[in-house]
Amino acid sequence: MGARSSMQLQEEEINEIQRETGFSQSQIVRLYSRFTSLDKSNNGFLSREDFLRIPELAINPLGDRIVHAFFQESNDETVNFKQFMRVLARFRPIKTNQDKNKMNTREDKLRFAFKMYDLDGDDKISKDELLAVLHMMVGANISEEQLGSIADRTITEVDYNKDNQISFEEFIKAMEKVDVEQKMSIRFLN
Repeated sequence: MGARSSMQLQEEEINEIQRETGFSQSQIVRLYSRFTSLDKSNNGFLSREDFLRIPELAINPLGDRIVHAFFQESNDETVNFKQFMRVLARFRPIKTNQDKNKMNTREDKLRFAFKMYDLDGDDKISKDELLAVLHMMVGANISEEQLGSIADRTITEVDYNKDNQISFEEFIKAMEKVDVEQKMSIRFLN
């Protein structure tokens, strides 16, 4: 993609990103413009600091977890444009059955949501992890006792194998009736 973000996307790169993510060419071009505006050092990638300058992420209680998801995709300290687009593809609305791709299927959206709670990356959500995320979401608005009660009740209701943790399979089962396709969609530029 070039070392400098000021370079234009090549048609070949746009087509590759479109095939992989399902975004339209115009959406890719607009999101590239947004990416380059976030890239304050003009080096072709984003750092955590670049993401945390986004006001919506800075005020979102789960902003740090969302930013973390971008860096899980890159396995690095920086995120390039293709990696940026792969994460955003998980939030692309699904309009028809033909509109799905491997990045925004129901299972992939659920896997992404599961990882928001699986803080240690062991493929299980423990009560402590659930409590930590609840703290992020509600802060001091609910007492410790109430948060503990919510976490206990959630584990009890969702933990079918009674190991005091929530596996991905248990998470999927708990989310059966939730319209994940809509709830985990962002209306991108049309």
